Amino acid sequence: MEDGEMKQFLKRKLKGGDVSAKKGQRGHGNSGAWTPAEQSGDQGSGCKATPTISNLCKNYLKDASAKDRNNSGSQHLATLTGHQGPVWQISWAHPKFGSLLASCSYDGRVIVWREGNPNEWTQVHVFEEHISSVNSVAWAPHELGLCLACGSSDGNISVFTARQDGGWDTSRIDQAHPVGVTSVSWAPSTAPGALVGSGMMEPVQKLCSGGCDNTVKVWKLYNGVWKLDCFPALQMHTDWVRDVAWAPNLGLPKSTIASASQDGRVIIWTVAKEGDQWQGKVLYDFRTPVWRVSWSLTGNILAVADGNNNVTLWNEAVDGEWIQVSTVEP
Repeated sequence: MEDGEMKQFLKRKLKGGDVSAKKGQRGHGNSGAWTPAEQSGDQGSGCKATPTISNLCKNYLKDASAKDRNNSGSQHLATLTGHQGPVWQISWAHPKFGSLLASCSYDGRVIVWREGNPNEWTQVHVFEEHISSVNSVAWAPHELGLCLACGSSDGNISVFTARQDGGWDTSRIDQAHPVGVTSVSWAPSTAPGALVGSGMMEPVQKLCSGGCDNTVKVWKLYNGVWKLDCFPALQMHTDWVRDVAWAPNLGLPKSTIASASQDGRVIIWTVAKEGDQWQGKVLYDFRTPVWRVSWSLTGNILAVADGNNNVTLWNEAVDGEWIQVSTVEP
C-alpha cells in the first residue's frame, strides 16, 4: 500500500462512523451523556441518527489488488438494520472465527452479525445486559477465544465468551466507572517480556477501560472473576476519558496504554513489569477534545483524532519523548 493510500485509510478509519461521540443513554440510566447531535447544538435529538450499519468495506488490501477497484478503494456492500438508536461503535472479530461483526448502540443492545452468503448478514446474537447506552465494544485477542467486552453508560462492563455449544457465558465488572464507561480495550494476549525470556507464555486476560469519572482502569481475570489490576486507578485527566487503546507489545518487556480525553490531552501510561505502578506521561495537549486513539500493528506509532478535525501520527523518540511525525491530510 502506498504511503498516500495508507494515510487516506487511516483518515477514514479514525474519523469515520466509529469515531463519533460514544456516549448516550436510553433515558433511564444514571449518567448524562453527549451524543453527536449535542455536538452540533441539537441537544434534543440524540436519537435522530439512522440506526444502521452501512458502508462495510472489503479488506483494503484485497480491494487494492482487485481489477475492478474504483478510485476510492472501497465500495458499499451492505446495510445492517436492527438497532433502535444511534450505533456508536463496531468491531470486527478475528477472521479465524469467520466474518463476524459486533455493534453497540444507544438502545443498550449489542448485536453480533455474521456474513453467510457474500454480503448477506444476519444477527446471530443480541445481548441486552445493559440498561443504558452501550458505548464501546472490543473483541479479545483470538488466542483467548471468541470473547467480546462491552462498556456502558450504566457504569458496567460485560464480557461475553462463546461456548462450543453455541451459547455464551457472561461475566461482569459491576460499576467499573459508576458514572459511565466510555471505552474498553484488550491487552495483548502475550505477556510482556515473553519473547525475551522474562515473561510467562500463558495467554494474558486483561483489559483497560475509560470513563466519565476521568479515570483509566486496568482489569485482570482471576479465577473467573474480573478484578482491578491497578492501584489506585490511573488519574491524570481532568475530564471524561473518551478513548483508551492498549498497545501491541510483541512480547517486549513493557505494557503501554494511550488514553484520550475531553480535557484535550493524550496520556501514555506504561508499566515495566507485573505488579509495578503505572506511570503516566502527557503526549500532548491538543487544547480541544480528543476523541480517538489507535496504535499501529507494531505498537510504535499512535494515531490521534481530535476536535479540530485533525488526525496526527506520533512516535516515541529514543529519549522517551513523543514527537509528531505526520498529519493525515484529507
